[in-house]
Amino acid sequence: MTANIPRRPSPSAGRPYLTDTERDLIRLANEPGFRRWLEQIKATGGCAQPIYLAGHTTTLDAATGTVLRHYDTATEPGGRLPIRCRNRRETVCAPCSRLHAGDTFHLVRAGLLGGKGTPATVAHHLRLFVTLTAPSFGAVHRTTPDGTPCRPRRDAGHCEHGQPLGCAVVHAPVDRAAGQPLCPHCYDYTGHVLWNAHAGCLWNRTTDSIRRHVATAAGITQSRLRDHARLSFAKVAEYQRRGAIHFHAAIRLDGATGPDMPPRGWATDALLTTAVQAAARSVHVPMPYVGPLGEHHFRWGTQTDCHPINGTTRTDDDPVSDQAVAAYVAKYVSKSVGDAGGTDRPVTSAEEIAWLPVPAHVRSLMATCWRLGRLPELAHLRLCAWTHTLGFRGHALTKSRRYSTTYAALRADRTEHASNGDTTDGPDAVTESAWRYVGSGHTSGESLLASGIAEDSKLNRIASRELSEQSRSKP
Repeated sequence: MTANIPRRPSPSAGRPYLTDTERDLIRLANEPGFRRWLEQIKATGGCAQPIYLAGHTTTLDAATGTVLRHYDTATEPGGRLPIRCRNRRETVCAPCSRLHAGDTFHLVRAGLLGGKGTPATVAHHLRLFVTLTAPSFGAVHRTTPDGTPCRPRRDAGHCEHGQPLGCAVVHAPVDRAAGQPLCPHCYDYTGHVLWNAHAGCLWNRTTDSIRRHVATAAGITQSRLRDHARLSFAKVAEYQRRGAIHFHAAIRLDGATGPDMPPRGWATDALLTTAVQAAARSVHVPMPYVGPLGEHHFRWGTQTDCHPINGTTRTDDDPVSDQAVAAYVAKYVSKSVGDAGGTDRPVTSAEEIAWLPVPAHVRSLMATCWRLGRLPELAHLRLCAWTHTLGFRGHALTKSRRYSTTYAALRADRTEHASNGDTTDGPDAVTESAWRYVGSGHTSGESLLASGIAEDSKLNRIASRELSEQSRSKP
């Protein structure tokens, strides 16, 4: 049996056939500044969507006017300098998302173990790892790790639209049916989209409610809680397979002055856990009456998890550790709606939704977003602008001010480390800069080389980690 192997088109006019990418690679390799360009892309870690800037930076001695240092992109390839795009989404730029996830890990870990300007004593404060989920908007297919059927029913009937009410299939994690509704006509798409749009407000009210419950349990007035304790948190938003937002949060209870002071003796894990659970059950966000939609009240789902964070290692008695929580939050900060089958690009028209390569369930959510966004009563939700996120308008990660350090501080530390702490310019040095945006992204050939650089960097990290583990395991 002969294999059906695709062949390249026949050479034309005696010239070998080359793809556009191959032609671009030849063009790039013959550029005078090719080696310098490779150095630049390596410096960005193989960023998939670099930002190109043109300009100069000059450092002067303010007293004498002497030029201490000068840099100009005029001598660079193409007269421009690439910098990282810093996109957190793994589906957009894997190298930059890894860097952002690393920053997130240290940010969350510092709030649990100290460091980066946070006292190490916070490791002895009350800490909880909390998961809050969305309510049900209709039955969806689900994965079952124990191998049981999706939705078994002894007397499987049908809904009013003729769809079965149960499902006897065992869905694998990669099954595209997981997260899809059993009956799209029964599914509450309006409630789903509006819940996503109000999830951030629901979280804010929940933290306020936790403080009220803590004050009540401690026997003090709510207005005096700040004189006794402070609540800090770092939370990450994750899309479930059905496209609904849920939150994972590291919550910490400090003393009156913040992380440098332990909480009072009345503060216990049981008290804080009870306060979180009570707040999750009671808090709600009402939406004003809208003629075509009626009234809506948004609450958390029934699946609420609260686990004390008590140590730095995983054991049977301590399933949630500081390191594990920080790694878990860092993992999900690089995820996006794309992991639920959506798109990371904003939607510009209703017609565009019909042509997007997304599942039917996600397409229905987007269409509902766009339709609701045209209602004047819901203009403040900006649902059309956030159609690609299924109505969710919040940041992937948010934290309270006193929880730990900031992304800006972490990036400044990394920049200083990269420069080896070189501060020889003196206290009177003045820097003058002028930069402008001149482009972004790669050509096809540049993209291929950048992806190779990113892959080499990944393999080097894996090899380095394995060597470190082997050296630690040796007696």
